[in-house]
Amino acid sequence: MVYTAIMGHGTVGSGVAQIMIGHESLVKEKIKDDIEVKYILDLRDFERLPYSDKFIKDFNIILNDDDVKIVVEVMGGINPAFDFVKACLEKGKSVVTSNKELVAAKGAELLKIAEEKNVNFLFEASVGGAIPILRPMAQCLAANDIYKITGILNGTTNFILNKMIVDNTDFDVALKLAQEKGYAERNPESDIEGLDACRKICILASLGFGKHVYPSQVKTEGISNITLKDVEYADNFGYVIKLICYASKNKNGTINAYVRPTLVSKDNILSSVNGVYNAIMVTGDACDNVMFYGRGAGKMPTASAVVADVIDCAKHLTARKFLSWSEGNDGYVENGDEKTALYILAKSENYDKLCLDTEKIFGKDIAVIKNKYSNEIAFITGTELNSVLEEKIKQLNADSIKCMHILI
Repeated sequence: MVYTAIMGHGTVGSGVAQIMIGHESLVKEKIKDDIEVKYILDLRDFERLPYSDKFIKDFNIILNDDDVKIVVEVMGGINPAFDFVKACLEKGKSVVTSNKELVAAKGAELLKIAEEKNVNFLFEASVGGAIPILRPMAQCLAANDIYKITGILNGTTNFILNKMIVDNTDFDVALKLAQEKGYAERNPESDIEGLDACRKICILASLGFGKHVYPSQVKTEGISNITLKDVEYADNFGYVIKLICYASKNKNGTINAYVRPTLVSKDNILSSVNGVYNAIMVTGDACDNVMFYGRGAGKMPTASAVVADVIDCAKHLTARKFLSWSEGNDGYVENGDEKTALYILAKSENYDKLCLDTEKIFGKDIAVIKNKYSNEIAFITGTELNSVLEEKIKQLNADSIKCMHILI
């Protein structure tokens, strides 16, 4: 008999309990042994569930029960999740989590403890919900030198941008709709300001490149400043706007990593990733581009990935799965002077001079849309070093300038 415990009975935790208890015979068949959820830790009372007798409020009951071999952490946040997970690993229990904030902040430390105790710390659900990505990267792409990861990793922002692009819906209205549908939280900051996506690219980059990448090291910009005007100009230029997560290796051993709204060509497969769907493109020296696509969030999709990790742990109670990376350092994420192209929207009361200056500074061959009625000009620059483009932008005598990168 394999005994498990679930810490947290919120959206994901209740989904895990439903699968583990409701599909117990299926899970048993997968691991070739009996499996039982012995405890569910939550401070709230749940009196009318078929498994109400399993609820406890004291973490130490789980920690001190040697029969519990696998613990699922689906509480979210850093505290007390970190202390609980660390204690379980040190006690010789394998831990499964969907907590992206925890893994992004403390992954290297927890993986090291798991290695020392010869137990597993698995977190497939922390990045793409039901999308299998971490296990394929660690196993199926193990023969590759992975050097670039590009993706759309937040379904909420993708839904909002999609409503703006397809239905011409204003940002605030699209956000409200996302909240009504349950795609966005009441406080949507983590999603719309790119924090959720940042944590996910940190995990992917840590696994892909071998050193821990911390959220504070990643340049992060959200979508709250995107307007329908930007969407319309992008469309006229042949692009759509997506919140893109990106990480790549430099020749000197450092990496670049960012999260930012980006213009994606309609010819690029990522431009057609719509609604709450996610997509992750992994580039390796042998496999070239491999894309993973699916629902990146939601109760049951995320719970299914959690239970898959539980099954993996149950199959490897006496052996570790190879999933680890080393500690990072302050200089590891360099974000050097990249080659890029920019979408620029400039506005000036001296409209005629703005048009002349733009042509003089950026050249006559750039794609440009002039709007004399609103005294503004939108254009796509050529591909140059970011520092060069920044110097050119400083030469524009404009009342306001807005820039977004192009995915190249």
